[in-house]
Amino acid sequence: MAGGDDKRTPGSSSPSSRWRKPGARYGLRSSECQKEGPCSSSPSVWSKKAQQQMVTPVQQSKSEGSLPQTVTQVQPLKSVDSPPQMVTPVQPSEFVDSLCQMVGSVQISDSLDSRSTSCASESVVGSGPGAAPFVIFRGVSKCSVEVKPSLLDINREKRRAKELAKSANALQHLRPGMVLLKNFLKPDDQVKIIKQCRQLGLGTGGFYQPCYKDGAKLSLRMMCLGKNWDPDSSSYVDRRPFDGAQPPKIPEELTKFVKDAIDAAHAFLKQSGGQGTSNPLKEIPLISPDICIVNFYTTAGKLGLHQDKDETKNSLAKNLPVVSFSLGDTVEFLYGDARDEAKASKIKLESGDVLIFGGQSRHIFHGVSTITPKTAPTYVTEEAKLRPGRLNLTFRQY
Repeated sequence: MAGGDDKRTPGSSSPSSRWRKPGARYGLRSSECQKEGPCSSSPSVWSKKAQQQMVTPVQQSKSEGSLPQTVTQVQPLKSVDSPPQMVTPVQPSEFVDSLCQMVGSVQISDSLDSRSTSCASESVVGSGPGAAPFVIFRGVSKCSVEVKPSLLDINREKRRAKELAKSANALQHLRPGMVLLKNFLKPDDQVKIIKQCRQLGLGTGGFYQPCYKDGAKLSLRMMCLGKNWDPDSSSYVDRRPFDGAQPPKIPEELTKFVKDAIDAAHAFLKQSGGQGTSNPLKEIPLISPDICIVNFYTTAGKLGLHQDKDETKNSLAKNLPVVSFSLGDTVEFLYGDARDEAKASKIKLESGDVLIFGGQSRHIFHGVSTITPKTAPTYVTEEAKLRPGRLNLTFRQY
């Protein structure tokens, strides 16, 4: 069918002899058939006055050998009685572009959790220096049907979180200089913080997977605010070494949450008398946070026991506290005076919890052993759209 041999007019052959053969060969059906139901194969259903359709084969270029060799274009004609009209073949490039758009709309992503697979529509990003920013929002799955919780269920969970924040165990004095504020962050505030981190993470200096010069990678995604923490040098710098990105500043709203948490800890220590000290300000000094490390752990993420000791000598000498926000799935948090997991104490940190350690506990070893999947509140997964895992913000003063 080269050149003009593939052009046909309504007068060149009868409908029953030629017009139906291309459709039968390639398994095509007219748009009229798709709308009105199955087509009859009998020639008796054809009428002079009826709408007719012509199928014109189009040759495939040799360069696109992976695509079908022949493409058909369906063109409606006004009527058999109308003057003959020539049908212009469709250029192969138009079909290829259309097909590429359809194929391009489907993305296959590797799971961030090594123990499970996912059919989320987005691809894995932020897997190393120079990669696109990692997105902490979950994508919409195209291969499963999601059953979303009702608004009643979400509001019920919010009320329960507020009640737990007022319970007797809402504030816990774990050891001198270490206080846990259970459910301190209100549900609506958790949603705001997650969305704020998402916006910051999409910009310059957003989430990435830290790695060392020897190729070893941390089992988390990180974004630094204020100053960038460099894992190779174990120090803070103004810009990320691998891409020169300057970390975003800490939003004022987040620093207010930190201040409120320290004030609540001071009020609690003053009321309870503290453990080993009667001076709340000495046990947990005040800070003006200018650094925040935002870590996202997948459900397979973990972090070995370590000390936060890369701040300035002045900050460390004053034992200025670290203030940690937990959002998303529940985590098992380890802490102790030695780098020994067997001797470390364990606590569960849930979404909305705030952990403060300063004073005598400023130099404790701490880490994350496990993440419990599917433990995040529905308002975190549905309203904030946080992907499975845990979002952790740790504030400190440089």
